[in-house]
Amino acid sequence: MSRAELLRNVPLRALVVAEVISTSGSQMTWLALPWFVLISTGSPTKMTFVLAAEVIGLGVVGLPSGAVLQRLGARTTMLLADALRAPLMLLVPVLHWTGHLSYPPLLLLALLLGALTAPYFAAQRVIVPELLGEDESTVSQANALTQAAQRTTMLLGPPLAGVLIGVFGAAPVLVIDAATYVVSFLLVLVFVPARAPTPAAEESRGLLAGLKFLAHEPLLRVWGPLFILGDAAWQVFFAAVPVLTIERFGADAKVAGVLYAAFGAGALAGNFLSFRVLTDRWDALKLVAITVPFQALPLWVVGMNVPAVLIAAAVFASGVANGACNPTIHTIFTLRMPPAIRAKAMTASATLWAFGMPLGLFIAGPALAAFGAQPVLIGFAAAQTLAMIGVAAASLRERARGELEPAPA
Repeated sequence: MSRAELLRNVPLRALVVAEVISTSGSQMTWLALPWFVLISTGSPTKMTFVLAAEVIGLGVVGLPSGAVLQRLGARTTMLLADALRAPLMLLVPVLHWTGHLSYPPLLLLALLLGALTAPYFAAQRVIVPELLGEDESTVSQANALTQAAQRTTMLLGPPLAGVLIGVFGAAPVLVIDAATYVVSFLLVLVFVPARAPTPAAEESRGLLAGLKFLAHEPLLRVWGPLFILGDAAWQVFFAAVPVLTIERFGADAKVAGVLYAAFGAGALAGNFLSFRVLTDRWDALKLVAITVPFQALPLWVVGMNVPAVLIAAAVFASGVANGACNPTIHTIFTLRMPPAIRAKAMTASATLWAFGMPLGLFIAGPALAAFGAQPVLIGFAAAQTLAMIGVAAASLRERARGELEPAPA
């Protein structure tokens, strides 16, 4: 399928628009919710625990949600998740305004929202080959488009959230996020056609089928822990930005929004490179190996005592490398999973990711309270560098192994 045909594909366009709207709300919440907790409690530890509760919810239901995704299919799973997340998100500001929002209910709501994110996250990955087929180049280009939508939201959501928080406070921003789930639901309902779920195969039966597949797949079993480490480090960064803003930049929420958005702007540029140039001309594993180290190296600037504009520039540069390689990474992850086991393998991957992510947040909260933002951000850069160099080495090793294996008859 050509790039022009992809751009004219109505279901894919609906998914992209739904992604922009829904994830814009989520990105605003990603700033508004920790800001709300930090300002109302004064505790970085409580702030990070709320963020961690959402990720733990994702992990708790991750494996069981694979069976749901396999039975219902990607489209129905996405519709169900959006229909439930909208009222749950709305409860946070409603309980706050009525004086009934204490810390334990807030943790519970974050946990439930994360639990619904697990099947939705996996369905987003599964639905692209369901709609477009298994061709690696086509799926990579489609992933570049959907990720460009996500990066656009990272560009628009945080600065808009910073402005809205400054004008109205954090709670109204959460109402906007609830509304975006409704819009996303309607777009998928109207424009994305239903597909029959892939029939279950013998190897896909059982709660642990997805985990068993990941443990035996040569590349994914190495990539998985490394990307979990890298993503856990990003959670540390997102948790540290509000603290850094309060410590050094006058508690200006707009500065925090710009720092978040810098990564989105860079990643959007990288997604453009991926869609227009890289996926057609570069071998997939070679592309990953070359670009992932450049995601990590600029991040050492973030831990330095420099102006906010230099920190934003470093995060932007990291985002460019991330956007260039991420569509290919997601395509390799998806297509290495056979369709019959893809739902369970994808939710198993999300579960492992969810259990690994809170480790960074649990470390970040006490560390931010004890030492402040700068040492925590240096640790973030070190973890990213270690993880991405490991990913590059594993990619080159797998590429060499593939070249040595004889072609099938």
